[in-house]
Amino acid sequence: MIDYQAQCETALLEGQWDRAQQAALAWARHLPSGTDRDPRPQFALNVIHLLRGEFAEAWNTHAKCLQESEDIAQIKAWIEGFVSRQSERANAHLVMGLFLAQSGQSEQSIACYKKAINLGPESAHPHYFLAQIHERANHREMAVKEYREAVQLDPSYAPARINLGVSYQEQGRLEMAIPQYREVIKLRPNDPVAHANLACALVEQGKLEPALQSYKEALRLNPKDAAVHFALGGLYETRGRQDLAQKEYDAALIADPNFGPAHSAIGWLALGKQQMQTAYESFNRALKSNAEDPRAYHGIAEYYSQKGKRESAMDNFTKALKYYKDPEMKNAILNQLFQEGQMAD
Repeated sequence: MIDYQAQCETALLEGQWDRAQQAALAWARHLPSGTDRDPRPQFALNVIHLLRGEFAEAWNTHAKCLQESEDIAQIKAWIEGFVSRQSERANAHLVMGLFLAQSGQSEQSIACYKKAINLGPESAHPHYFLAQIHERANHREMAVKEYREAVQLDPSYAPARINLGVSYQEQGRLEMAIPQYREVIKLRPNDPVAHANLACALVEQGKLEPALQSYKEALRLNPKDAAVHFALGGLYETRGRQDLAQKEYDAALIADPNFGPAHSAIGWLALGKQQMQTAYESFNRALKSNAEDPRAYHGIAEYYSQKGKRESAMDNFTKALKYYKDPEMKNAILNQLFQEGQMAD
């Protein structure tokens, strides 16, 4: 009888992801008689997808192996035995790190990733996943350091380049973020995320025409991305093309009817046209999607203000002030209320 579990473990240790996937699939198909299910081969598939950067597929397998407490316990026992038998193999510790990180034990995964780095200094993977842990902990410089190390070890590692670009962009270092996105596009010309990220960075840089083309390419590759339709709509709106902005916001809602930011944006467009009922309904749809949407509360406040309903307007201005993160928006509301002789709670 073929031992698919042993084949899968050996392939994982050797970094042979294709072989590991084949063995894991066979393992899942050939469970011992009387065994209804086994989360371990599904977890092996989850690991393989993560290492390949196939994150949608990884999420699908995650649901099959890391949601029930008994499944987590079974996988934990397996991986602990795996590591104890193969303690000098870097990928054994990498797999343990991935298990810990996905089962609510991110802090504990750090030691595993560092052990994998020490045992396999040529591998980019543990640096990449260690960077993610630092990122979640808001240790941005540490995350950048690890992403950079991953890219240096494997210049073709597209997920590491994408995340490095995002990290640079969050720090306002656009001149360093943009080359990372461009390199990913060279590696994966049909990657819609890379085109969308490049577009976003170009907008921040003030290069609106190139950004427009990048957003269009991202949508050509993935026309059902609501967030990209919304971002493109925002770009059109800044250029004074409300007609095209409306079209993109509508497309965002076709892709995802519950995409709240698009409802808010449509509400503001309607408000600008004095289409008051349409605006009010759009803002309320936005709040059904996200009860803490500041733009929706702000819009409803403006609606009531124009209707002369001061108390209702103040109530919604107060909620907008509570949920806005942008200090400029908060100041704009406070200035408006001051000029109108009103006071926010």
